[in-house]
Amino acid sequence: MKKYFIAGILVWAPMAITIWVITWGLGLLDGVFGSVMQAIIAIFPHEFAADLQHFRELPGVGVAIVISVIMFTGLLAISFAGQWWIRLWNKQINRIPVVRSIYSSVQQVSSTLFSGSGQAFSKALLIRYPHTESWTIAFKTGIPAKEVASKLGEDYVNVFLPTTPNPTSGFFMIVPRAQTIELDMSVEEALKHIVSMGSVPPNSSAGLTEIQSPNLF
Repeated sequence: MKKYFIAGILVWAPMAITIWVITWGLGLLDGVFGSVMQAIIAIFPHEFAADLQHFRELPGVGVAIVISVIMFTGLLAISFAGQWWIRLWNKQINRIPVVRSIYSSVQQVSSTLFSGSGQAFSKALLIRYPHTESWTIAFKTGIPAKEVASKLGEDYVNVFLPTTPNPTSGFFMIVPRAQTIELDMSVEEALKHIVSMGSVPPNSSAGLTEIQSPNLF
């Protein structure tokens, strides 16, 4: 019974987690649309509230509208006129004291992570952690700031060391380049290897036949 139960979990767990992530993402998009609609309902005259609320509750409308707005914004952002509007928007936001610091920080991080020309997670590395006799996988995120590099006086690199099995948390570290080993595996393969706690090697996938008959005894 234990063998069959664990085999069933191994079959259904990936699908359940995938559905949960998709549901969370759709709920996030729908929540953004809901917040905007609540603001619109509060602004518009009371006689339009019932119709707007009915429109808000239509299934799938919020997700479709938010995705369409994001796509349209991206299309506008790559045009010359769109870039002018974005610069004007950023200039206005940077005039607000508290919002300025938060907005600029998030903007820099998102630009670094999602830009194809950025250095974030550009390479998977082996580094020594937590002591000199053990190794772990980290991701190169760039080079130290000029002031940091001048203080250190050697060739260092910035790395992000994710935790297992939750790679969204981890440690930012500055380590000597000479004490790192670059890996041939892609960042995606290294991330899968970390999330699986080393049980899934790079360039491999567990087949259905393998997980249906685990050697538990």
